[in-house]
Amino acid sequence: MADELTPETPEEEQPKKTHKQRKNGLYPGVSDELAENMRSGWADTELHGLEPIAQAAHTLARRDALSRRFPGERLVIPAGRLKTRSNDTEYPFRASTEYAYLTGDQTENGVLVLEPTGPAGHIATIYLLPRSDRENGEFWLSGQGELWVGRRHSLAEAEQLLGIPAKDVRELAEALTEAEGPVRAVRGHDSVIESALTDKVTKERDEELRVYLSEARAVKDTFEIGELQKAVDSTVRGFEDVVKVLDKAEATSERYIEGTFFLRARVEGNDIGYGSICAAGPHACTLHWVRNDGDVRSGDLLLLDAGVETHTLYTADVTRTLPINGTYTDIQRKIYDAVYDSQEAGIAAVKPGAKFRDFHDASQHVLAEKLVEWGLLEGPVERVLELGLQRRWTLHGTGHMLGMDVHDCAAARREAYVDGTLEPGMCLTVEPGLYFQADDLTVPEEYRGIGVRIEDDILVTEDGNRNLSKGLPRTSTDVEAWMARLKG
Repeated sequence: MADELTPETPEEEQPKKTHKQRKNGLYPGVSDELAENMRSGWADTELHGLEPIAQAAHTLARRDALSRRFPGERLVIPAGRLKTRSNDTEYPFRASTEYAYLTGDQTENGVLVLEPTGPAGHIATIYLLPRSDRENGEFWLSGQGELWVGRRHSLAEAEQLLGIPAKDVRELAEALTEAEGPVRAVRGHDSVIESALTDKVTKERDEELRVYLSEARAVKDTFEIGELQKAVDSTVRGFEDVVKVLDKAEATSERYIEGTFFLRARVEGNDIGYGSICAAGPHACTLHWVRNDGDVRSGDLLLLDAGVETHTLYTADVTRTLPINGTYTDIQRKIYDAVYDSQEAGIAAVKPGAKFRDFHDASQHVLAEKLVEWGLLEGPVERVLELGLQRRWTLHGTGHMLGMDVHDCAAARREAYVDGTLEPGMCLTVEPGLYFQADDLTVPEEYRGIGVRIEDDILVTEDGNRNLSKGLPRTSTDVEAWMARLKG
């Protein structure tokens, strides 16, 4: 990795300077001649006549709704800044969900400001880093200059693409410090912007803004539904990729599965939407197993929970539990089929007008019945459910909202989410599971170390629901036939 020129280089390690070099005021080791040479000879690359991005019309409607909710108040929504991974390297940047939802932009340091025009209405401005300056050497001497990190859109280009007036973000902090009137901001993404607003905002008011933006994402528009389907379709192909290389994973580890799926996510999308869970054998009983460093053995199950994130930052979230050798054992099939029946009941309960909890209750009822039938719990089933006894082996809720965040709408009020009612356009996961820990002495030995989860992404429609991930088989018989085809 190339190392940029820095002013901190010790004097004794710097190149010997001529008189002209010492006169240059940019960086040590840069001569006047080189500095002058780098200022000129560059073509005009400004882009004209750009078409707006696909989501621009939708982001306008979202900003208008936000404006109506908080009339007369200045609203500040940052994208965030690069975060240090180690020393002088950063994590790949991912814009804050709130910012990307309202603008469609994904660049670091960006800030959306809605300036009130009176008691009602706002003017939106997006503050961005402009093109690197060629005159002062920024574009080649700074670690964030365009010769290091790539070309940025100019402010004029950004206006064409996003449909929002654009200004230089480097001027924003001072402007916010001097501004008067009520302000709300989305916290946790940009410390510089938050510092400029220290005396102007309160946690309570800012939390109301965050909650509103979380709840606003519950019902997806047509663009969002299309992006979620893209994410799921790529995820289906990623699962197919994994099945084709299970023999290589057996020769290495779960990391081979993780890397295989990641390749599909990076080729067809922006990234993975969350850390892939590639849990083979008893690791499937650890709900968020993301170490992915275990053995992959024939005869065990693989619980693969993974999702592709699209270029517009919408993610899938799908789980299948697969027999590594292509065939379920009798006990694996018994547990898998019970989870499948549970998921079928849950999916059937997803429809407009239903309570959000209904699909969870339907799924849990089936699992409780199975556990009583197998003699692992003493009935009746209603007693088991009332006391929550099935949770020793079901562990988690049966689903969550899905969108730009894998656990979308997480800041929504309880009455608007888990105690709320399903509406057309909502998208959620249905993902029941049974997990028998390897050291659980309350179950027969043959159960121990088996974990099964089946998860699909379900869109609420006007007359029921649509399984966006139906491209992946779900029954045990269909899974085996599908794997046999892929393995040839």
